[in-house]
Amino acid sequence: MTQTLPIRVVALYRFTPFADIAAIQPPLALACCSNGVKGTLLLAAEGINGTIAGSEAGIDAVLAHIRALPGCADLDVKESRAETMPFHRMKVRLKREIVTMGEPTIDPLSGVGHYVEPADWNALIAEPGTILIDTRNDYEVSVGTFAGAVDPHTRSFRDFPAWFRAHRAELVGDGPPPKIAMFCTGGIRCEKSTAFLKAEGLNEVYHLKGGILKYLETVPETESLWEGECFVFDQRVAVGHGLVPGSHVLCHACRMPVSVADRASPLYVEGISCPACHDARDADQRAGYAERERQMRLAEARGETHVGAVLSKTHGTDDHHAPSRHPDESQDPEPRT
Repeated sequence: MTQTLPIRVVALYRFTPFADIAAIQPPLALACCSNGVKGTLLLAAEGINGTIAGSEAGIDAVLAHIRALPGCADLDVKESRAETMPFHRMKVRLKREIVTMGEPTIDPLSGVGHYVEPADWNALIAEPGTILIDTRNDYEVSVGTFAGAVDPHTRSFRDFPAWFRAHRAELVGDGPPPKIAMFCTGGIRCEKSTAFLKAEGLNEVYHLKGGILKYLETVPETESLWEGECFVFDQRVAVGHGLVPGSHVLCHACRMPVSVADRASPLYVEGISCPACHDARDADQRAGYAERERQMRLAEARGETHVGAVLSKTHGTDDHHAPSRHPDESQDPEPRT
């Protein structure tokens, strides 16, 4: 990760009970805007989640404001750098959940699984009988995952409970409960997914502390069990070991990650279509995307930033905001974390 890039990008979350999120929202929005910080923050009765970007001083000021909120002194923060501002505006939104699972009785504060440090993760998932589950969505898993992980093929995190209940028998059987190891991009989805499995009666439930990003940042590539790249909810699209930018780009039409192989397809036209969306768009829609791409190029030639260029690069927050075909997760910042 290049520390000399000028923009500081911070993905954050904290599960903590907020008594009055409507009262928290205006001062938080003011703190962000007055310090030139942009991005998305989500507030719910269960806590805060989001991704923001700005200058060193601006981010420091906003983090200080958030850490002064009830229960947020130990805010979970993951940082990266960007060459240009990845967000067009600042949004502080009130939500029912900071990461949408749709299971209102699940309490990550009291029922979360066992945290496993990245340095200890390889040993856990190598244990015979350990079931390794990727809790992310289908388009994320397609970019990369841990060797041997179960892929639920979910289109949204809210689909995870139904998937587990439908496949519980084949996963855990009716013998002694196995160890279940779970992971996501930055850790927030596993706060809920491990709590959910514990509520379903399974106690040997573990999750990767800090998520894939912390693993890729701290575990040497020579010792890594990760295969591929990790999809992220910002302008980088995907990262590899050491959190260096990966080889994927974003389709400006459907906001799905596009690999090098996909870009060689005749169905890929930059800014207009990719193999994932070409057949789902009609000629009029593709013409609209083509005009947007033309306007973006003209703006770029004038030294300006077209709104479409910013929006087409930005997914939202880590582990909550997802590409446009998953509107229920436009929260899933994992912050996207």
